[in-house]
Amino acid sequence: MSLNHWFEQGLEPEAYMAHLDKHKDGFHNIYNNFQLPEDDEFFNKVKGENLRVVVLAEVWCGHCMLDIPILLRMCEKMDMPVKFLQRDENLELMDQYLTNGNRVIPIFIFINEAGEEVCKWGPIADSVREFTSQFRDKLPAKDSPDYDEAFQKMIQKTGKAFREDENLWNEVYLSIKETLNSL
Repeated sequence: MSLNHWFEQGLEPEAYMAHLDKHKDGFHNIYNNFQLPEDDEFFNKVKGENLRVVVLAEVWCGHCMLDIPILLRMCEKMDMPVKFLQRDENLELMDQYLTNGNRVIPIFIFINEAGEEVCKWGPIADSVREFTSQFRDKLPAKDSPDYDEAFQKMIQKTGKAFREDENLWNEVYLSIKETLNSL
């Protein structure tokens, strides 16, 4: 199936955002406060490619809360249409973009006018992975009775940083930019 087909099936950003629940405030905080750098040469170069992006995501995903508002700001600047597909309802596509055999999101699939993939980003910026691993590495084994509580504490700490740490936001921007610069 063509990636154009998947794009056509996707939700507009407004429809995706209308479904936000527990991450709604964090998502909007990032979206409203992230400032794109002055980078007109890059933005114009990518804009000239006439790309679109298919986003595999879920509203409950903390990494989606962090990454998608930044992508949306970039796409607004570059006049790049964005469509969203829920991961769990689109496994045929998701399973083509596994990370270490897992369905990790978000995945941003950048496509040209012919519906061909030109590059892919996701599911996480390297620097954000390093940040979260400092907490994840301290978790007890999954079968430990303390795991669920420790995991929830980790989610609270990382989620707070995702919502508030502008350095993390900028790292996500730079990571997406690096991918698009590979064109």
